[in-house]
Amino acid sequence: MKMWKKIVSALACTATLSVASMSVSAEKQLVGYLGDVNYDSTISVADAVLLQKSLVTGLDGLSTDPNMQNSDINEDGIVNVNDVIILRRCILGECEWKGIYTETEDPTQPPTQEETEPPTEPPTEPPTSTPVTTTATSITTTTVETTTVTTTIPATTTVPETTEESFITDTIAELGASLPSQGDANLVIFYVDFPDCRYESFEMSAEQVENIAFGAADENNPNYPFESMSAFYGRSSKGAMNLKGKAFRYTTKENQAAYDTNKVKIAEECYEFFKDSIDFAQFDGDNDGYIDATLFSTPTAAGDDNWWPCAGAFGDPDYMVDGKKIGHIITGNAQINTLKDYSNFISSYLHEMGHCMGLPDYYLYSSEDFEGLHGSAGTELMDTDAYSDFGAFSKLMLGWYKQNQVTVYDKSQGAQVFELSNAQTDDGNCVIIPKNQFGSHYGDNEYFVIEYATDNGNNSGISRQWWSTIESGIRIYHIKADIHNNGWWSHFKYGNGSEFTDSNGDGSPDDEGIRVIRLVNDGNGPFSTDDVINNSVSGFGWYDESENETIDPGVSITVGELRDGKYTITIG
Repeated sequence: MKMWKKIVSALACTATLSVASMSVSAEKQLVGYLGDVNYDSTISVADAVLLQKSLVTGLDGLSTDPNMQNSDINEDGIVNVNDVIILRRCILGECEWKGIYTETEDPTQPPTQEETEPPTEPPTEPPTSTPVTTTATSITTTTVETTTVTTTIPATTTVPETTEESFITDTIAELGASLPSQGDANLVIFYVDFPDCRYESFEMSAEQVENIAFGAADENNPNYPFESMSAFYGRSSKGAMNLKGKAFRYTTKENQAAYDTNKVKIAEECYEFFKDSIDFAQFDGDNDGYIDATLFSTPTAAGDDNWWPCAGAFGDPDYMVDGKKIGHIITGNAQINTLKDYSNFISSYLHEMGHCMGLPDYYLYSSEDFEGLHGSAGTELMDTDAYSDFGAFSKLMLGWYKQNQVTVYDKSQGAQVFELSNAQTDDGNCVIIPKNQFGSHYGDNEYFVIEYATDNGNNSGISRQWWSTIESGIRIYHIKADIHNNGWWSHFKYGNGSEFTDSNGDGSPDDEGIRVIRLVNDGNGPFSTDDVINNSVSGFGWYDESENETIDPGVSITVGELRDGKYTITIG
């Protein structure tokens, strides 16, 4: 979800998923889904509320689930807070639902692969992807003794030859989200209204929506840097991602209420209506069997309770169109106001597409202020402001740096000097201080990542918003990028809402403790010339056993001069 003016419950924007019985094969019958705790043939916030309340008042409160068949969501034989956490994450769209089946007709036969594996789980890695070892080299930097420093991540697999001009591995691909962050990526847009909730003030054609979403870069456009989705992602990714797609204009068969809590219904209705006029198979850019991403945009008048922008996995794993399953979907009421006023439409869905690629929200679900990265250095597209560029961590995960634009500090080499170019340009680079040696990518480690962010390019839009400011300078992020697979899905272990951030064990993730991303010196502006960052600066420390940032990294960072559009920093 994109959150910057109105804060809503993370569960409030969730689609209610229809759970209809259907035949899967001759040997088994799909009769429901884990998570339908109240057996009303839907999975919704009501199930999460009932399950959590029952844990407090006693499991006998689950009178609608007498055998606990649907409540034991992780199937470990116990109904506890872990089941609540999984249910909440699935309602948020971060996983697909696991079906409940009748037994096979012949129990003496060994189960088939289809029977033993969750049919709803998307592949954790596209079958066409090839593992690529990430190589980070220094950027014409020297130690203070003028010794050139080159740090390379060791290879763990046989990889194709790479060059300094090739892009790093997209670590985010390990999470199995459907929208690729490198190469061709597709977005199908259904610009939808309802018989009782129409676009009354301004009627858009499909062609106009398509031109706005996928138009060319244009710095003179009054919506810049949100002149189009394709242009924004093209700049942010340095050309690594080529977003394209097609838009369709549609008015639903039934009134709005029929779709408010059933996003599967609106999705399948739209695809069924248009499938005879276009081949939707062309929108699977990475050939993983899923349409990359689909947006269902409704009038603002549809209201925030059910149509506040949000994204997640599609709720019907068996539905296919033109031989493809439906990947992540986005629903929201961020409409296009006029042909010259649509930046909120673009920025809202850019944030949601970040989720479709696998990025979590960086803002906090269980805090009164909700913002994850504070101050004029804390603007990030995946945080509450969502009117700015992606930061260095996001770009590392998405594979939006070239090999020679990522430098890993090697403590054994002593003090070293590095140059940082404007992060909002194609030359933008970053420097990493790792706690441990990297493996084959930039996940599964704790580290600091440093960039020189500016208020131009994709960050220029934030300066026109009254609720936030941005300041140019050196930003340092504290990252704990472990990737975890719980048997259902892969995710950032310390991402917002993860069970690993629930130190109280009550199902409510805490604001304190380990988080996937924090800002060093949070709440203040960026660093500039003559600033020294060491363990005395808030947030510049590794996590200790109590999940506090107290362990001295054993290095300091001194910010040098800004010359010719580049900052120097000395680490040692």
